[in-house]
Amino acid sequence: MRRALLVLSLLVASTCLAQTVTFPSEPAGAGGFLATPTTPGKHPALLVIQEWWGVDDWIRQQTERFAKQGYVALAVDLYRGKVADNPDVAHQLMRGLPEDRAERDLKAAVAYLRSRPDVDGKRIASIGWCMGGGYSLAAALAEPALAGTVIYYGHLVTDPKTIASLKVPLLGSFGGQDQGIPPADVRAFEEAAKKAGASVDFKIYADAGHGFASSKDPSVYRAADAKDADARTDAFLARVLKK
Repeated sequence: MRRALLVLSLLVASTCLAQTVTFPSEPAGAGGFLATPTTPGKHPALLVIQEWWGVDDWIRQQTERFAKQGYVALAVDLYRGKVADNPDVAHQLMRGLPEDRAERDLKAAVAYLRSRPDVDGKRIASIGWCMGGGYSLAAALAEPALAGTVIYYGHLVTDPKTIASLKVPLLGSFGGQDQGIPPADVRAFEEAAKKAGASVDFKIYADAGHGFASSKDPSVYRAADAKDADARTDAFLARVLKK
């Protein structure tokens, strides 16, 4: 009986499969970390976009977390195999990342997800943190057929025509003490996007700084705000991907 219960517990806990995958892009060499549900059939999918650290353990954990919620989740490796272990290296990798290549890799990742037999190509969303938050918005602009986009303290565009072209519903979480993305800029973007008819739900956490939901630094990470932001994210994704 104990053995049977143990096996059952392991099966319940192991609700996703994970692997490294490649997909065609330009130049060649694109790929990422893929986590998939164990249940059969077509699933909604999620494009998971890294912070400046790369596809590290935390990003992999988030990718698996989403797979356990029923999404085919793909963390695109924008650095193509490189991962930073300190801020100086992360800064160098981010500055050295060709923006045009990153955007091609993201579009190629969406195409790859749509080609998979276990993905419902009409139900794909994107999510990113910090650098990845900015690229999550870029994905929404480049792929207007996405079902939704989540931005955690990512840089926002300011060009009125670009903002007016948004078709994808947006959810955003930002820090009120973020020096790089001031609350005034967040509010200005949200107002302009809503005026243009976009669906935008942004929340500013008054006492939080940049990286409050994902930082490795305990002085930056804010557990309560992160829990609230993640709950909003889960509800948003369930609404736009599982309806």
